[in-house]
Amino acid sequence: MEGGAGIMLVLTRKIGESFVVGDDIKITIIDIIGGNKVRVGIEAPQEIPVYREEIYEQIKAENAAAAKADPNRLP
Repeated sequence: MEGGAGIMLVLTRKIGESFVVGDDIKITIIDIIGGNKVRVGIEAPQEIPVYREEIYEQIKAENAAAAKADPNRLP
């Protein structure tokens, strides 16, 4: 896993089957699109944000840039 600790769990699921993460998150395979894409449904409490990885990385980069900003140069 890039940038993470531990190993990756790899699961095989069919359409309609699910897996759970912790006590509060359920991931369900909704559909298979083409040969290499799947649609997933994610059930999680509202207070737990769920992002596509590329969006999450963009948010992290923007937050890091904001943290480095000189407060004296803000409008």
